[in-house]
This record gives sequence, C-alpha cells and structure tokens, in this order.
Amino acid sequence: MKEPWSIKSRARECAGSERAFEDGEPIHAAIFPDPDSSGYLRKDFCDEAWKERDADSEVPFSHWKTIFQLPVAEEKAEAVVQDDPETLLRRLVEEEEEHTEKARYILAVMLERKKILRETDTQKLPSGILRVYEHRKTGDVFIIKDPEIALADVEMVQEEIRDLLDPQPEPEPEEEEEKAAGEAEATEPEENEAAPEEEGDSSEEEASEEDAKTEEEE
Repeated sequence: MKEPWSIKSRARECAGSERAFEDGEPIHAAIFPDPDSSGYLRKDFCDEAWKERDADSEVPFSHWKTIFQLPVAEEKAEAVVQDDPETLLRRLVEEEEEHTEKARYILAVMLERKKILRETDTQKLPSGILRVYEHRKTGDVFIIKDPEIALADVEMVQEEIRDLLDPQPEPEPEEEEEKAAGEAEATEPEENEAAPEEEGDSSEEEASEEDAKTEEEE
C-alpha cells in the first residue's frame, strides 16, 4: 500500500487547551498515526498541555520541542522559471511517486546542509527508516523515507535532481529537420569544385606544343 509522506503544517493553537500560540513560544510538536489512513497526523501542544498528558494518552510516533513563529507573508514571484530545491522537494512529496524516493531523500539532505531543514527524529519501521525534518522558518514537517542509497548510485541521483531542477526543452520537429538538412548539405561536394584533368587532354596539349616548336626552327 502506498504510504502518504505528506507535508505536515504547524498548527496555530494548542491541540490540548485550544489556546492560540504566541510568537516565540516554546511548543511540543508530535506526530501520531492516523487511524483513518496509513499516514500520520500532526498535533502541537503548549508546554502546560503536554505536561498534563498522562500514561493513558496516545503515544506519538515522533515528538520534539520547537519554537512557534507566526507565519510571514512572502511575496510570490510573478513567474517561476524553474524549481529550486525546496520547491522541488515539496512537489515531489505531494506527487508521491515511487521512482522519486531517492531524489526526495537527497533533496532533504541538501536542504539540511543549507540550514533550511533540520532533522528532528528518526524512526525504524519494518518498511524502512523514516526521517522527520522540520522547516526552520515555516515549521512545516517532511516525513522522508531513507532509501539507503548505495554510494555508487549517489552521483546518478544527483544528476536526476539536476535534470529536474533545470529541464532542457525538447527540440521542435522543424528544428530537427533543419539540423538534419544542414548536416546533409555539409557532406555533399561543392558543385563549383574543379574536376581533375584527364590524361588524354594533357597529352594532346604536349603534342601541339612540340609541333609549334618544330615549325619555328624550320
């Protein structure tokens, strides 16, 4: 069964007390198995509500402490020429295609090195290793499966990511035909090229020169 590794967004209020979080407030982020699907649900708690949880409370799949930050409205570019690594990761996570599993993991590692994401937890399941990443600025959480890429395959996956970030447009059929015609013309001999002289012509010229010389001597 396909498992949804969707992006989990940070809540603006406590899941326990329903109190709105204050900007800069320390909170507890927790991910729980979703009883209605094979995915997960995220819940955020203020410190007081988290401490009030007892032994009978639902056990989270993953838990970490973080800081709540009010979302800042960002101006959207009028035109996006190509994806950046973060936008590409979000798109691939939402599309959830099996063949992009390795690319998603490499992108997450790239963004972690750039201090855009931070790894908050690692969980080992029968289906594999899941790594939980939190966006440092927005608080969005990415659940990324670790495909345990072999060292020999890393370069191939990086090349795949480069192609996704900067796709090359396919040539139009007319352009291909023009290119083929140009190559064919380059291989044809020029019409104005002088043809080699035949042996018979040179012999006749030599004979006429000798006759003229004999007449002069006489």
